[in-house]
Amino acid sequence: MVTDSTVHWYTDSPIGDIAYLTRSEHRIPALVALTERPRSRSELCELTGVSSSTIRRTLTEFEDRRWIRKDGYEYVATRLGEAIASEMDGLIDRVETERKLRNVWHWLPDAVSEFPIETWAELNVTVADSNAPYRPVTRFESLLQKTTTVRYLRPEVALMEPCFDVLYRQVHDGVDVTLIDRPNCHTYFLSTYPERSSELLQQDNFTVLEHDELPPYGTGLLDERVTISCYEQESGTVQAVIDTDAPPVRGWAQSVYENYLSDARPIESRL
Repeated sequence: MVTDSTVHWYTDSPIGDIAYLTRSEHRIPALVALTERPRSRSELCELTGVSSSTIRRTLTEFEDRRWIRKDGYEYVATRLGEAIASEMDGLIDRVETERKLRNVWHWLPDAVSEFPIETWAELNVTVADSNAPYRPVTRFESLLQKTTTVRYLRPEVALMEPCFDVLYRQVHDGVDVTLIDRPNCHTYFLSTYPERSSELLQQDNFTVLEHDELPPYGTGLLDERVTISCYEQESGTVQAVIDTDAPPVRGWAQSVYENYLSDARPIESRL
C-alpha cells in the first residue's frame, strides 16, 4: 500500500531525483549538454527533440534543484549539476555495457568477470539472433580480412563459410596462421575441404595443432585484436563473437594461448 508518507519520501529523496531524471529521456542529455557549455532554450529543444514548453518546464525544475543557473538568455550547469550529470552519464554507460554482455555472459571465460568494468566497455559484442543468425560470423570475417597473423584456440568460427575462404586466401597471401583444436580436427579439414585443406597443410605459414583439453570458447589473437567466439555445439552455430584491443584482454588471451600451445602437438604425427 502506498501512503502519503511513502510518496513524500520517494519524491523527496535521492531515489526520487534519480527517478525524476530517468522518467523522461531528454532530461539527462539536457543536463549533460549544459555541463559542456552554456546553451539557449532553443538549442536544448533542437538537441533533445522535445518541445519548447517541455524544455521550459525542465529548466525550471533543474533551477529549483540548483543544478543549473541562468546566464543571460542561456543556461549553464552549476557544480552540483555537473556532479549529478557526470554520475548519471557514467551510470548509463555502465548499464549499456551490462546490457550488451548479459546475453553472452554464460558463454564467456571466468576471467572476463575479473576485468574492470572500464575494460568491459571496450568489448565489441556481436550476437546472433533470429533475423541475423550469421552476424557473429560476418563480424569475424571482417576482422580476419584485416589481420597479418592468426593464432586461434578452438577455431570453429574460422572454419565456417565464408571465413574459411578468407583464411585460405590469407594463407596464400603470406599471413601466418596457427590453429589449435581438439584431437582429429584435421578430419574436418580433410573431409569438408579435402583439396584446399591438403594444400594448406603443405604451407610453411599454416600450422594445425591439437590439444586434448581446450576451453569451451574460442580464443583468437588477430594481430593486436582479441576475439572470443561462443560456439554452441548442439546447434553447430556461433552464438556470439566478442572482440577488443584492450591491453588487459590481450594480455590474458596471450597467456591462455601460450599455455595451450606449450602442450599442443602437430597433427602430422597422427596422419
